[in-house]
Amino acid sequence: MQTLFQYNWIVRDEWYHWCENLSEQELLKPRSGGVGSILKTLFHIADVEWSWIQSIQGKPDFQEDFEGYRSLAKVRALDARFRADIEPFVRGWDESLERRIYTQQRMDGSMEDLAWGEVMRHALAHEIHHVGQLSVWAREVGKTPVSANLIGRGLADSLPGRKA
Repeated sequence: MQTLFQYNWIVRDEWYHWCENLSEQELLKPRSGGVGSILKTLFHIADVEWSWIQSIQGKPDFQEDFEGYRSLAKVRALDARFRADIEPFVRGWDESLERRIYTQQRMDGSMEDLAWGEVMRHALAHEIHHVGQLSVWAREVGKTPVSANLIGRGLADSLPGRKA
């Protein structure tokens, strides 16, 4: 679990760096699919990850409004704040947390029980999905997307049982 969050954070940071070469207009340009633009998608990724992890821990969650974060610097700062808040939880993850239950209210008002491990994997998959959208948009603007390759990022050293 920790390795995949670390992977997502590395790739997200690489996307932020990639975005430095685009104008603000290009970052905010409406795109088909996703949540609307490159920058809004990066904002959404960080916001959703934080929200899910806050929620399963029973901590207050609030919906940030993208209108207050319409620059790369502001989205990066929000992400750094969120990450500092959730990283200790992610790094402290262990098997005993996998089956803890989080009860959420669905859109129709009914209640649904979810295992913490399921929620954490959903947060991971959510980001990977949106990174695929960013990759398509990168090609649309004529740029090479950030590599989604997990191999070669030095993450194997952090796997359980792996000797450094």
